Amino acid sequence: MGRLLDLVKPLQNVLPEVQPPPAGRRIPLAQKVMWTVTSLLVYLVCTQMPLFGIASSKSSDPFYIMRMILASSRGTLMELGISPIITSGMIMQLLAGAKIIDYDPGVKEDRQLFNAMSKMLGIMITVGEAVAYVLSGMYGDVRDLGVVISLLLIGQLFFAGVIVLVLDDLLSKGYGLGGGLNLFIVTNICESIMWRCFSPTTYNVGKGTEFEGAIISFFHLLLTRSNKLKALQEALFRPNLPNLTNLGATVLVFLVVIYIQGFKVELPVKYQNFRGQQGTYPIKLFYTSNMPIILLSALVANLYFFSQVLYKRYSENILVRLLGRWEELENGQSVPVGGLSYFVSPPRNFVDVVRDPMHAIIYIVFMLSACALFAKTWIEISGSGPRDVARQLRESKMVIRGYRDKSVLHVLNRYIPTAAAFGGMCVGALSILADLLGAIGSGTGILMAVTIIYDLFEKTRREYVQEFGGGGGVGGGMTGALESE
Repeated sequence: MGRLLDLVKPLQNVLPEVQPPPAGRRIPLAQKVMWTVTSLLVYLVCTQMPLFGIASSKSSDPFYIMRMILASSRGTLMELGISPIITSGMIMQLLAGAKIIDYDPGVKEDRQLFNAMSKMLGIMITVGEAVAYVLSGMYGDVRDLGVVISLLLIGQLFFAGVIVLVLDDLLSKGYGLGGGLNLFIVTNICESIMWRCFSPTTYNVGKGTEFEGAIISFFHLLLTRSNKLKALQEALFRPNLPNLTNLGATVLVFLVVIYIQGFKVELPVKYQNFRGQQGTYPIKLFYTSNMPIILLSALVANLYFFSQVLYKRYSENILVRLLGRWEELENGQSVPVGGLSYFVSPPRNFVDVVRDPMHAIIYIVFMLSACALFAKTWIEISGSGPRDVARQLRESKMVIRGYRDKSVLHVLNRYIPTAAAFGGMCVGALSILADLLGAIGSGTGILMAVTIIYDLFEKTRREYVQEFGGGGGVGGGMTGALESE
């Protein structure tokens, strides 16, 4: 009986793919920066290009809570964002973790087939989500749109999904700095945070005209209100719009994450063939970086989408209500108020925790356990597990000082799975803390932005050192480069 991965062999040549650089050829840093900037510009153009054929955009947004993390923009070519790709990645991870797929990341052919299957699944999910969006009435009643416009909308979403897939493939194959998904996520998050700080949009909330941007509003209130103390209090704590307390919480979370990024265990290693050549192999606390939170966001986003669509049509069905009950706010958006969707959504602040402690407890347990589980599973299929690192050290003729070659795997097994699970839990805990403090951009968004920016900085620094002098070293995927003493 053939393997499940072998089923995609006939489709490998049909799927869109960017060929990796020839073996031994190193892409210059300037060229990587050029491709990274070009990909970013293509993404930004797509976020500003509206879909042709939309009849109405007044319906509630199922992805409203997760838009920033999914790098999507409503009503544009980037409507789906990176949702199909990370959803396919999550499914493939679960299949590989459950051993349903026979996959060895150390075998080149297996890696190629695994990537091809992920890509094929991502395209299928893109089509499925595009059809679901149109049929759910997000762009107007299907009967009013007609068959031609409906197919045109689906075609536009599919085309944009393929663009995202190709751009991510381009950057991930070594032509850019990091992966496309991370680049699009951090761009969307930073854009959202800057907008909420400096937005010139005005609202009237019963106390006169106020600016949406927290910083602009602060100066506006101080200049226009006669009671300066009341104006300062309003700028710090206004309830329905971004305020300075939210901004302070955002800065605090940024600093905490940057500080924790430096936590690591350094294993002393030495070369077997060169006496005196020694170094350290760093195992960071954030061993899997932001992957657990990205995969968890994909899971929750899809739950929100299907729950809200089903609740609109079958709100009295008991299974649909168990999946999630939704309530529409004054701004037209819907928020979960019951069911599974409610319990996996974050409390908005400490007041919500006091009002419904059971919700807070379930959410915290879910976040911590899910992030730890995703982190442990991810290292096994991403080529950064203990066996993979042991193989990399062996190929580089290195051993851990004080241990024999055959004991390296045993030592790595003590550190790497623990670092992955505990690091995943720390990622979840920081996300929860940021949400409760009311940080701008959601805890998950801020955490992802900081880790992505930090990773980009580290990769750029490493590329610069390797290209312009200073040496490099053997890296371990997400663990970072070997550090020489």
